[in-house]
Amino acid sequence: MGLSEINDRIAKAEQEAGRVGQTTLIAVSKVQPPERVEAVLQEGHRVFGENRVQEAQDKWPAWQETYPGVELHLLGPLQTNKARPAMELFDVIHSVDRPKIARRIASMAQELGRCPGVFLQVNTGEEPQKAGVLPSEADAFVAEARALELPVLGLMCIPPVDEHPSMHFALLAKLAARNGLEGLSMGMSGDFEQAIALGATHVRVGSAIFGARAGTA
Repeated sequence: MGLSEINDRIAKAEQEAGRVGQTTLIAVSKVQPPERVEAVLQEGHRVFGENRVQEAQDKWPAWQETYPGVELHLLGPLQTNKARPAMELFDVIHSVDRPKIARRIASMAQELGRCPGVFLQVNTGEEPQKAGVLPSEADAFVAEARALELPVLGLMCIPPVDEHPSMHFALLAKLAARNGLEGLSMGMSGDFEQAIALGATHVRVGSAIFGARAGTA
């Protein structure tokens, strides 16, 4: 499909929602062959998402030198022992999914003198295997993160695969609005247009830009 077509679809969805220019496209480059990522960089795109700190450390510093203005977003789960390298490399962390990691990031921010922007992850489907606080805990989590002086940009969710995503996007938007948060990290390759219609500010698109990931059909 490619970058230009995704940008066109985002623009159309924004136009229909009356939200022109309000969506950031995160090109999810995890497990993609380097030549595919570099092709998108050469097209001028600068906002990328990775799931693993180690993988990002291995490949992005060189690209950051070659392509000024790259903005890196951590989308995958963050372990406390990876907090320092994550905070040194990434501009935004979307997966702050529990108070313990929020406290760790706050502590490291004091030590490093800088802190990436953060999204707090909400488990909108209340799935036991999925990260994120429950919707009923979201208000308290936002309050705690703010008390830690974290730069909270908004909320993030990954809807259950077997449910219509729009209900989860609407729930996340409601929780964010209630807490005075503008950022909504929601929507992926298969549903980003629905997410934009419901207020997404950041959509995470991988396979629709790069093609199937390595090792997948």
